[in-house]
Amino acid sequence: MPTFSVQPNDKVTFKVLFEDDALVVVNKPPGTVTQPGLAHEDDSLLNGLFARFGPALQNLGQSRDFGLLHRLDRATSGILIVALRTDSYDRLRQQFENHTIKKFYWAVVKGAPKQPKGVLRMPIAEDHTRDISHRPTGKPRLARISRSGKPAITAYRVLETSRVASLVECRLLTGRLHQIRVHLNAIGCPVLGDDLYAPPGVRDAAPRLALHSHRVVFDHPLTGATVDVHSPWPGDLKGLLKKLGLTKPTLTQPRGATPEPVDET
Repeated sequence: MPTFSVQPNDKVTFKVLFEDDALVVVNKPPGTVTQPGLAHEDDSLLNGLFARFGPALQNLGQSRDFGLLHRLDRATSGILIVALRTDSYDRLRQQFENHTIKKFYWAVVKGAPKQPKGVLRMPIAEDHTRDISHRPTGKPRLARISRSGKPAITAYRVLETSRVASLVECRLLTGRLHQIRVHLNAIGCPVLGDDLYAPPGVRDAAPRLALHSHRVVFDHPLTGATVDVHSPWPGDLKGLLKKLGLTKPTLTQPRGATPEPVDET
């Protein structure tokens, strides 16, 4: 039996949305961390991926993050791209660095943005949670708007608004820590269920963070063909929409495209 760097765990569930010899696109369930860490050494999504794709991921090695090209917060559900070959990882990594991979999210937020669509350009800095000996404290990392932070760009459009909340689609051009949560909170529209940035009443307004990665569009690393993968609105948040008087979003874009962020950095 092969020895892996990451403990396989076939009890960690995920849905495969696209798969070939070069890569796999999966739907991460809410409540599952993306990769092993403190208190989650064997129950992360990567542990589950190793149970199914262990030899390929081990071959990629730690230097290529065992195939992980990006991550989602524990409470966030939705789409993740995982490489299964070194050449596909390297080419997809280049697409991420060139900001050519399109990532779309749905979020339920308090109130409504002042403008129905726009592009948020606010730099984000991370607050590292380490003690005086530079050891991790076990507390979650946080982010904040700061002039000394790294450039962060989020495009958004409001899909629907009710009396107390809105359904918003966001597209990320950059990938900073908690970027959507921090940006939407900064404009007075925190994501419902956000236990890190939202005020108490908003934190308790949803069964979990109301944020879902619903679509990725990228060029296949080997063939160059466009890969466009969708994930429907998660079942555990359907009741939230009904309670707020909002309609479940579809996988089409009937009200016009989300504004194109322009990288001005």
